[in-house]
Amino acid sequence: MSLMEIRGLTHVYSRGTPFEKTAVQNLDLDLFSGETVALIGHTGSGKSTLIQHLNALLKPTGGTVLLDSNDIFSSKPAMRNARFRVGLVFQYPEYQLFEETVRADIAFGPKNQKLSPDEIEARVRRAAGFVGLSEDLFDASPLELSGGQKRRVAIAGVLAMEPELLILDEPTSGLDPAGREDLLQNLFRWRSDRGGAILLVTHDMTTAARCDRIVVMEGGRIAMSGTPEEVFSRAEELQSMGLALPEAARIALLLREAGIKLPRAVYTLDQLRNSLLERWREGGEPC
Repeated sequence: MSLMEIRGLTHVYSRGTPFEKTAVQNLDLDLFSGETVALIGHTGSGKSTLIQHLNALLKPTGGTVLLDSNDIFSSKPAMRNARFRVGLVFQYPEYQLFEETVRADIAFGPKNQKLSPDEIEARVRRAAGFVGLSEDLFDASPLELSGGQKRRVAIAGVLAMEPELLILDEPTSGLDPAGREDLLQNLFRWRSDRGGAILLVTHDMTTAARCDRIVVMEGGRIAMSGTPEEVFSRAEELQSMGLALPEAARIALLLREAGIKLPRAVYTLDQLRNSLLERWREGGEPC
């Protein structure tokens, strides 16, 4: 059973005016507990509009968003409940920090949930642990931290509400390779330990390739959806949408265009290396 079901979702901005624009149109999508989904698509494809419906920040023009089969827009309590159960971390969340201390920033969400002081403190510590944030920083001002530390604080503030679905908009943007890998490992650990679902909006195809499923948006609709192997086997279609490919998939595509026979579903460096070695062992073109 789906954790979240999106059915016929449509959103029209500035409806009835000369500036009317349909950003999402008749979109269906299911999200399941325990999975990590990458949401990709070029700028203007509808990704940001879609994710703002999932925790009731935007109300649909048409269609429904169901959380455990309940319409999150059915009442104000249902919308409030959705905002606690579906955590949304915007791009560059470090710019949204506002409390005097790291502890207070992480505790902001749990306080709004009317939890006891002991439970709030426990959640702050758990969330900080998931993002790799040292408790030595709890009494520091968030504004004095490095960019990477600020991002960890912002993500911890959402994790402290213990959402069932965590949505992150370009969480690795601006991070160096080590910081990107560390953040992803922490998020995957949170998903495994808590059994939650993760929806990653990303332009980083290497990050997308590590997810369980990839959803590709184009023109406010879902153009394709499947495992990384299924999606990246359609490399030419992705490129026609103006999307980049993982480096290994791009090289494999160029080699296929040059006449070297390689499997279509090559999107990691290990797969590329193994495919080329196999080709060489079979007496194919030298590599």
